[in-house]
Amino acid sequence: MKLDTARRELLLERARTAREYAYAPYSGFRVGAAVLTADGRIFGGANIENASLGATVCAERVAIWQAVAAGQRRLVALAVLADTPTPVAPCGLCRQVLQEFAEPDCQVVLANLQGQFQVVPFDQLLPLAFTWPQGKKWEEGKKDGG
Repeated sequence: MKLDTARRELLLERARTAREYAYAPYSGFRVGAAVLTADGRIFGGANIENASLGATVCAERVAIWQAVAAGQRRLVALAVLADTPTPVAPCGLCRQVLQEFAEPDCQVVLANLQGQFQVVPFDQLLPLAFTWPQGKKWEEGKKDGG
């Protein structure tokens, strides 16, 4: 599925809406994200902080987990948006989580509230990503007896 202008704008709008629900009382850094699945569904997420900072979760992972919890494991695009001077990018942990479910041609939209954005192929954001041995996904490995 190609990330055309209409889908990109819809993803950004969903990320902007999700950002409104961010819980960021410690950093004040509110982030929204949205993922587009292979069947055209969109799932949003906002960052959720915790007094135990290690328990904090990023908006991108919330959106990805929403999709996965709904049975969607083929992600074709992700948008992330924050109030930053330049378009914001996912952290390394979120990039690794996205790698688990990203389709080979997955696109990532980096954006800010000022309307700036950049579309980046996912493989450029996480080159040489960690994968299950021999490039298999966990479920594929189980089927093969591995």
